[in-house]
Amino acid sequence: MTKVDRDEDQLLRTDTNGVCTLTLNRPRARNALSLELMEDLLAALTSISKDDSVRVVILAANGPAFCAGHDMRQLRGTPTYDYYKKTFSTSSAIMKQIMRLPQPVIARVHGMATAAGCQLVATCDLAIAATDAKFATPGVHIGLFCSTPMVALSRNIGRKASMEMLMLGDSITAERALALGLINKIVADDALDDSLREMTDTILAKSSVSLAMGKVAFYEQLEKGVTDAYAHTGEVMARNMMTADAVEGIDAFIEKRTPVWTGK
Repeated sequence: MTKVDRDEDQLLRTDTNGVCTLTLNRPRARNALSLELMEDLLAALTSISKDDSVRVVILAANGPAFCAGHDMRQLRGTPTYDYYKKTFSTSSAIMKQIMRLPQPVIARVHGMATAAGCQLVATCDLAIAATDAKFATPGVHIGLFCSTPMVALSRNIGRKASMEMLMLGDSITAERALALGLINKIVADDALDDSLREMTDTILAKSSVSLAMGKVAFYEQLEKGVTDAYAHTGEVMARNMMTADAVEGIDAFIEKRTPVWTGK
């Protein structure tokens, strides 16, 4: 296996007032997802899932690009089926962990987000992009159809738009990504952090238990038919009504005061 340079951390973590920022830190490689970086990211996400002090997660990146997808040099360095399966299974585990995380996950996107990088953006619950951001699933250009990125992409945007990105492989602008529903907001590059802070502050003002229950239910109901989805979400709302935060929130609404959340 071709290993990457481990002299510096490939994934950085900072925690501030309930907001955890995970930063991809392979700037010279355009933050390509080496197996080592993916293992570090999966471990970090797994740890965060059990950390009640974390209320929101931001996925960011250092350097000129958000993420160039999988590390093709590393993949070609170990040309075996088993290694390829391990690589793409690890990638898929990351995407599923992001969806299963009780905390909201926001992508902070600048520069290019291609292939698995585009998949990361599509998988995150929310995404804010700089005006220069571009998105692509360009595997078709090198004979490698972006099949795993397709899972997240096709669950975010329509079929025709998904197939256009997957079959043509061309990049789209932040404006088109916003129109398609791949991202939530476009801001100037120097306004990214302020915009993120505004979004995280809004989330932090909400009940953590309500958000966690709602996020889990959102992804679960997507996989069900309409009848089963309503049955499932009805049960979720009934359980949500029994939480201390729901009692407090409703009482505060009736009494016209600000609720005091306990996360229970």
